[in-house]
Amino acid sequence: MKRLIVSSALMLATASAIVAGQISDPHVPLWIATLSPVANANAATAQVSKLGDLSKFRVIVVDTTKLVDANDLAGAKSRIKDLETSWDNAEAGLKPRAATDWHKLDKSIDDALNALRESSPNQARCKKSLSDLLALIDRMSGKV
Repeated sequence: MKRLIVSSALMLATASAIVAGQISDPHVPLWIATLSPVANANAATAQVSKLGDLSKFRVIVVDTTKLVDANDLAGAKSRIKDLETSWDNAEAGLKPRAATDWHKLDKSIDDALNALRESSPNQARCKKSLSDLLALIDRMSGKV
């Protein structure tokens, strides 16, 4: 009976260490390895878009979001124009790399532009569209 308890405790401790990423043994059963945070990070990395570095667009979205948070919608409208111009200028180089991803991001950018360009922009709608855009950029960059 003691042997069974000790054996179970050792297996539990080993499985916990593997899941915590502290043991990397090629003989670990696949079901345990898939529970590892390292495996989850690798899976997320596989989702990175072929569009490449989107950081310059992200900076503009973050700047625009700060302006919207401060309720400076006119300033945000002006700053997001930089995103539109930068995105349009990069289209020829980005779109051929991953057309589907490009169209998704383009649609999300258009949503943010439209929210800020309404005759009476709604701060909550602007925040939501920018938040969605930022989340998409981060997913495509492998940050999420």
